[in-house]
Amino acid sequence: MPLRTGRGSQVATAGLLLLTALLFSAPPAAAADTWTEVGSDRADPLTESQGLTSVEIPANSPFRYTGIGTIPADLRLRGWNHVGDPDASYDGHYIEPYQRDSGTTKMYRVQAPDGRWSEYVHTLGPGEALNNSWVAISPDGQWMLSGEYGTMSRLLVFPTPGVNPDTSPSADLPQVSTVHLDRPVRDVQGCDFSGPTTLLCSSDDPQGALFGITKPLLQVDLSDRPNGGADVTGRVTALRQLPLRSGCSGAFEVQGIDYDRRSGTLRVIVMSPGFCVLTDSVTYRFTRS
Repeated sequence: MPLRTGRGSQVATAGLLLLTALLFSAPPAAAADTWTEVGSDRADPLTESQGLTSVEIPANSPFRYTGIGTIPADLRLRGWNHVGDPDASYDGHYIEPYQRDSGTTKMYRVQAPDGRWSEYVHTLGPGEALNNSWVAISPDGQWMLSGEYGTMSRLLVFPTPGVNPDTSPSADLPQVSTVHLDRPVRDVQGCDFSGPTTLLCSSDDPQGALFGITKPLLQVDLSDRPNGGADVTGRVTALRQLPLRSGCSGAFEVQGIDYDRRSGTLRVIVMSPGFCVLTDSVTYRFTRS
């Protein structure tokens, strides 16, 4: 006697087949990394309070830090009174982001591997914020991401000044595309590429409403490599709260970030509250686990 199946069994079987098809056809989601604290170093409040980056060329180069005490006097005289989190390309170009208190431009200061400095000025686009918090150079060196402070749903993409052949100190540095984030981020102080399409970002968010934690370490998975043409999307994940430890109580300030691909070490600066900004501000070290 043939086995009879009821309508409920047929529906269940069809549902199972559909679920199986979806599971095998859907692209796998990128996994968020887990970063474990492995050490720390004191951060000087004058010269190591804004950002940092590892420099691969020349070999054995020290880490480069930025702070209020690293701004050259001639830049201050011209109004460039804030420096953000820098980055360096794998071929040795070092870039610092600068801003002024007013105006319609921001500036990127570039040091070539031969030591020469040059300046690239960008005129703000419609709705673009004046602040210039950080830069992150793509692994291929040709594109530079930059961010705006505040609550934002995008990152800006520029040709890398001094590296991309379409840039010149005598011409305005154009924004060429945008990274559209799938959810807003707040007060991002630094980002760095940890892979071709993955960014790690330090957020000084004091509220915690966006991700359920204050001062988060964020991961942004891009839909494609920045190419200076089509916009890309970025999926944002909060990985953990950054360490907030000090002998003083009050508001901490999360600053710049660096990922050193040679050692796999992630570094994030956290400035302490009140008087302790002078005594126990820290650059924390993390490794992937």
